[in-house]
This record gives sequence, structure tokens and C-alpha cells, in this order.
Amino acid sequence: MKNIKKISVLALSIGLALSACSNDNDKKETTTKTIANQQATEMTVTKIVDNKPEVKEKYSRFDIYAPFTLTSDLSHLSANQKQMIGLLIDAGKIMDELFWKVAYGDKDKLLNSIDDLKARRFAEINYGPWDRLDANKPFIEGVSAKSPGASYYPADMSKEEFNSWQQDGKDGLYSIVKRNEKGELHLHPYSIEFKEELTQASDLLKQAAQLADNQEFKKYLELRAEALITDNYQPSDMAWMDMKTNPIEVVIGPIETYEDQLFGYRAAFSTYVLIKDLDWSKKLAKFAAFLPELQKGLPVAEKYKQEMPGTDSDLNAYDVVFYAGDSNAGSKTIAINLPNDEEVQLAKGTRRLQLKNAMKAKFDKILVPIAEQLIVPEQRKHITFDAFFGNTMFHEVAHGLGIKNTIDGKGTVRAALKETASALEEGKADILGLYMISELFKKGEIATGEVMDNYVTFLAGIFRSVRFGATSAHGKANMVRFNYFKDKGAFNYNEKTGHYSVNFDKMTEAMNSLSNLILTLQGNGDYAGVKDLLDNKGVISEQLAADLKLLEEKQIPVDVTFKQGKAILGL
Repeated sequence: MKNIKKISVLALSIGLALSACSNDNDKKETTTKTIANQQATEMTVTKIVDNKPEVKEKYSRFDIYAPFTLTSDLSHLSANQKQMIGLLIDAGKIMDELFWKVAYGDKDKLLNSIDDLKARRFAEINYGPWDRLDANKPFIEGVSAKSPGASYYPADMSKEEFNSWQQDGKDGLYSIVKRNEKGELHLHPYSIEFKEELTQASDLLKQAAQLADNQEFKKYLELRAEALITDNYQPSDMAWMDMKTNPIEVVIGPIETYEDQLFGYRAAFSTYVLIKDLDWSKKLAKFAAFLPELQKGLPVAEKYKQEMPGTDSDLNAYDVVFYAGDSNAGSKTIAINLPNDEEVQLAKGTRRLQLKNAMKAKFDKILVPIAEQLIVPEQRKHITFDAFFGNTMFHEVAHGLGIKNTIDGKGTVRAALKETASALEEGKADILGLYMISELFKKGEIATGEVMDNYVTFLAGIFRSVRFGATSAHGKANMVRFNYFKDKGAFNYNEKTGHYSVNFDKMTEAMNSLSNLILTLQGNGDYAGVKDLLDNKGVISEQLAADLKLLEEKQIPVDVTFKQGKAILGL
């Protein structure tokens, strides 16, 4: 993405040009295709020779990731802090190996069996032989379909067997389901299943804690080290919420549940090592304070907005210098909203981490080229990094809005909606982020740009995230929103030019009605309703498939991949 205006720190401090981020089918119409079908071009042709796949023809998607080097200015850090970063990266590498185990299995056996360098690199990016941005389609011949439950459950276990299993904690975040010697299901806690690796990572965090001069960060590292070997993560989540001024940040451990596509219960191992921009973060902090007020104004019945977000929520900007595990698999995260623990959220809120160097890479390399192909020329002026940054930021802020517990005693929304919860939650954050921006513009709290910047950038962002595929929660959420907006006339399509344009008034109406629908589904814990929405709206129309094919033909990257590590940072 070229020829874009530089982001202004002063403009951000006043208020950005903001909007919700567009970050990840039984009843298909005959004119629709899934991501898997519409992007299926020239699969790898392989033959097994001496048990090794020999790539005979290049897989056309091996080049869909644009390389980007993760760096940051470390000159303001002390020798101890630089040493600490090295220890955190080493701990992250252990999380990376653990994610390989649950996502695929024996990493070295797979990689050593692939002779083609591009195919091997593609397997590294995808943490296995399945293309994560193409509906987990195998790109190595002879490889079977990926199990929806990854390695979290026995391969021969059915959903019915699990649902009828009388076992406390079976839907817990931090355990593997295995079979005992009698063939019966039983739980195996992470702390036992991965004891050796987690003990090593715990020791590295303890060493890093000894180098920390920020007491809140030191406490977090010590509690997180303990959590890795006990599976008790809530105390460290609480401590993480108390950190305000530490220049170095690490998010590490089993966190998101996207990899468990069978039930959405099990958390996957992940790591981010980050360098905080303290000045920029201070300027962003004001926006979290509007959460309670905006919660009250949500376009939904009162019973769906009774929960009030915690008041300790904050916003911070970072350069990310290391990704590992789940966060590094396939599409890369550019903003974080944590912790996921509903009790912590209600008690203290959440923290939103904006990964601005990774965000800038996606804007330059992906979003602007997409806009140049699909957005009408007269609206391209509204594609700005300020708006993209704001869309992403308020997507994360909006995770704190809405409802966390069902209104009829079904428990948490996440538990009630099972494997559909992630896609609907991402859709909620997208649409409520846009709602927040619209409201803040009305209040005069955003003093730069115009809301149309956010609307047009939001539309272009849908095309970017839909390309993540049906197996991505963000991709699925964007398919739903694209089709919903299309049905409501939120954008127009010119068949002669192949360009899209935003209809401001109808997009505002669609934003409010979709917000109401999603919040109602979540509050009711309506699993069947969410399934119906995802199955009917979460599909790729023939026209959209053609648009995505055009982006592929123009060789616009789908996402980025990173050159990173201690050597890159000079450590």
C-alpha cells in the first residue's frame, strides 16, 4: 500500500478518524461458494517417494504472505531490559513448540518430509499441512482433512460422546481430552500433559521477573510463571490488568480458543513480546473512559445491556517484536483485547493493545491495494491509516461492550454458543466498534477526519478479512456482515466498473440493526439462531468470489509473515 499520508500523533491524541476493525453451510444458494472452493487454484501435486512428499508443481498460494521485519527502537531500554526481552522470546519459542503439538503433532517429522522449500515454509507459516486461509485445505497430497478439534480431543470422539460424558470441567480451557486404558474419556490438564515444556517456560519467566524494575510487571511475570505449572491463570490475569507504565510487555500462555473448532473450549498456546510506546499510549487512554456511557446507549433492549464494563480498561500502543504459536499461525493479529476471563472483565475491564508496526504493514501491503481495485475512485480519499488504526482499536474496545452472561441462566455467552461464539463475538466487536465511532463523532470527541473515512475503510477492511477464510472467526464474521450490509443496501456495486461505494445513511441503519441482532443472540444464548445466521450469511456470493479472485490475480498479499527474533533485534 503506497502513497498514503503519515499518521499524526497529535491527530491521534485528539481523536483519530475511527471505526470498527474488520479484522477472522448447510443452506447455500446455488450461486454461492465457500472460501475453500472460490480460492481453490492449482493445488500442490505431490507423490510420496520413500515416505516423503515430493512437490511436482508449485501450489499457487505459497506466495500469499508478504514478508515484514519486526523491529523496534530499543535504545531507551536498559541492559537488564534487553536481557529480559531475550528471555521472553525464549519462553515464547516454547509456546510455539506446544502450539505445533496441539495443532498438528510432530513438527520436525512433517517439515523434514517436505523437500520443496516454498512448501516447507508454507507449512511453517500454517503450523501444519493445511492452508489456514483456505478453509484448512491440505496442500500436501495424501494428508487427510484437519480435525476440527485439532489434537485437543481423541480423533475417534464424536460430539455426541462428548456431550453425553458426565464430567465436571470438561469444557475447561486448560486441559486435553484423552482416552484411558479402558477407552473412556478423561481430562489431562496442560500442566501435566506438557509439564516439561511448561516448567522450562515458567523458569524463564521467573528469570525475567528478576530483571524487572517495574514492580507490577515483576508481579505479573511471577504469577504467570506459576500459572503455567498450575493451570490457574486468573491471578496473573488480574495482575496483568494492574500494569500501566512498564515499557516491555509479554502476553504468553494458553489464551484464545480459535484452534478448537469442535467446541471452542480449549485455549491455544501463544506469545507476543511487545515494546510499549508510552507517549502514544497516554494519548489513547481517554477513549476507554467512554465505555459505560456507550454501553447504556447500545441499540438493543435494556435487558441486554445491564452489565457494565470495568473501569480499569485502557488502550495502549506497541511495536510487536515477536509472535509465537497461535498468534503467529496463518493470519496475524494486529490488536489484542484481553483477558478473556469474564470475571476479570466484569471486575476490572480489559486491556487493548494496538500493534502499530504490524498494523502499518497490513495497511500498506494489503488494504490500500485492495481499495485501489475495489473502491470507487471518488471514495478512495477516505482510505486512511488514521481510520484503519481507529477501526482496529475500537474493534478491541467494543469487545468490552454488550453482554458476557446470558439473560436466562444458560451461563456465559461463550459457553452457551460453543464453537459459534468466536465468530459472533468478532462480528459484535466489528459492528459495535463502528457504532462507538459514530457516537463519538456526534459527541465531538473525535476532532479529526470524518466518519465517512471509517465507513469506507471499514468496507475495504471487509474484503481484507474475508480472505482469511471460513475457518477464521474474523473471516466468518466478515462474510456475515458483508452479506447483511449488502441486503440492507449499505453499499452499492457498479457492475460496469467492478467498484463498490458506501451508502452512508443505509450503512448507519444496517450498523444499528446488526448490532441489535448480534447482542440479542448473545444475550439469549441462542446457539441455533447463531448457527442459522452463520450458515445463511457466512457464505461467499458469486460476485464476491469474483472480487476475491481479482485480488488474487493482482497478486495482492492475503496477509503478512514475519522475520523476527533476537538476531533481528541485535540481542
